[in-house]
Amino acid sequence: MNFPIFICSVLLLLFKLIKSDDKSTSDCGCSSTSRSKLESGRNNMGPEDTLRPSGPVGHDKTDDGDYHGRTNQMVVIEGSTFTMGTDKPFLVADGEGPAREVTVDTFWLDVHEVSNAEFKIFVDATGYVTEAEKFGNSFVLEAFISDKVKEKIDQAVAAAPWWLPVNKTDWRHPYGPDTSIDDIMDHPVVHVSWNDAVAYCTWASKRLPTEAEWEMACRSGKRERLFPWGNNEMPRGEHRMNIWHGAFPGANTADDGFIKTASVTSYPAQTKHGVKNMVGNVWEWVSDWWKVRHSRESLQNPQGPPSGTDKVKKGGSYMCIKEHCYRYRCAARSQNTPDSSASNLGFRCAANSLPDYLAKSSSPEEQIPIASREEL
Repeated sequence: MNFPIFICSVLLLLFKLIKSDDKSTSDCGCSSTSRSKLESGRNNMGPEDTLRPSGPVGHDKTDDGDYHGRTNQMVVIEGSTFTMGTDKPFLVADGEGPAREVTVDTFWLDVHEVSNAEFKIFVDATGYVTEAEKFGNSFVLEAFISDKVKEKIDQAVAAAPWWLPVNKTDWRHPYGPDTSIDDIMDHPVVHVSWNDAVAYCTWASKRLPTEAEWEMACRSGKRERLFPWGNNEMPRGEHRMNIWHGAFPGANTADDGFIKTASVTSYPAQTKHGVKNMVGNVWEWVSDWWKVRHSRESLQNPQGPPSGTDKVKKGGSYMCIKEHCYRYRCAARSQNTPDSSASNLGFRCAANSLPDYLAKSSSPEEQIPIASREEL
C-alpha cells in the first residue's frame, strides 16, 4: 500500500471516531440535566435564537372539546431473541454497541406514554409529591420560558446553557410557574424522575421496562433498522414521530405538528404491536443502571448492572434533531441521575402479566388500581 495514502486513511478513520465520540457536536444536553451540573451566571439567548414556530400545533382534542379517554392500556410483547445494540453506532460514547444476541421473555407494555391525566389519577389517589416539587425546581429549555420568569434565573447547565433550572416548575407547570397542563392533559407527563416513575408503576401494579424489553419492543421484529418501522425517517413523506425541526435550540418549525410535546395518542402506531411514540415525543425511563461497555455474549432477560450512578433512558424526545441529538433510534440511549427531571423526560410502564384491574375492567372507573398512601 502507498504509505501516504495509508496515513491519510488512518487519520480519516480517527477523525470519524473522534467526531462520533464528541458529544459537544451531537448532543442537545439532555443527559446534563442533573442537579449537580449547574453553573451560576449565564448568557441569555439573543433575539436571533428566540423560538420561531411556523406550522400547525395541536392537542388532539375530540370534536366536543374533551380529551381522549383512559390511555393506560397495555399490549403483550411476545418473547423472542433479537439483536440488541448495533455494530454501526452513531454515538460511540453512549455505548450503543456492540450488537449482541439477547433473549427476552413475554411481557406487557403500555401502548402509550403515561399522560398528565393518568398521572393526575395517581396523585389524586395517593397524595404523591414528585421530586421536582420537593426540590422546588426542574429543567426547561430556555426558548420555552417566559421573559418574566427568565429574568429571575441566574444558573444554567454548563455543558448545555439552553437548559435552565426553573423554580416552581413541575409536572403541573411544565414550562415554568406561569404555565399549566389544563390544555394538555392528553400529553405525556414530564418533570418526573426515575424514582417518581417507579412509584407510579408500583401503584399501577406495573414496573418500568428493562432496556432490553424496551429495545425489543421498539425494534418490532426488524433487524438492523434505525426506527421501529424501518430506516426512512419519513416514509412516503409522512411524519411518524415528534422531533425537532429547524435550527436547535432556537427555532422549531413544527413541521410534524408540534413545537413541544404531542398527545400520547398522536401519530400512527410505530410498532407492529400498536405501541405509540416509542421514539420521539419524550425520553422514557427504563429500569437499568447505566453502563457503556457491553460484551457480545448472548444474554437472557438482562437487567443491567447491579448498581450505578445514572439510570438509562430511551427513545429521544421532541428536542432531538439529527445534527445535535440523533437519539430517536431504537439502539440509541442516554442517561440521567435517578432524581433528575426535565420538560422532555417521561416514561411508560411494563408488567410481567396484565394487571387484574385492566383484564377485568369494562369502564374507565374500573381501570384505577387500589393503593393506599402507606403502600407507596
